Amino acid sequence: MTIARPFFMFQDGDAQAALDLYFSTFPDSRMVRAERYAQGEPGPVGTIKVAVFTICGREFMCSDSPIKHHFSFTPASSTFVEFDAKIELERVFGILSEGGQVLMPLDNYGFSQQFGWVSDRFGVSWQLNLAA
Repeated sequence: MTIARPFFMFQDGDAQAALDLYFSTFPDSRMVRAERYAQGEPGPVGTIKVAVFTICGREFMCSDSPIKHHFSFTPASSTFVEFDAKIELERVFGILSEGGQVLMPLDNYGFSQQFGWVSDRFGVSWQLNLAA
């Protein structure tokens, strides 16, 4: 079986905090499995070596990189989430934009009645849309 999953690489041990935010924000979101760094391994003990998790029922992967990179997340690659209810869209947009950066505020952009784009406090980019 071949599986493709989006992968988030966090730095500074932020993976668990990001996952906690996503699990409390999106429905049908949970940890599937996680392997954590142990004593003597390259990453700080207890940080995520690799994890598989779901957001809105879709599987993703992530890790806490023990290697410091000169790059982080880019908005050019984002997760698109479509909502049935405007109130839920507004709630999630508010949570994800807290401490992050609003790239496009919630508005009618012609292609959607209500759309917003935000980079959360961890640098992960989210396009949030109200289903037509």
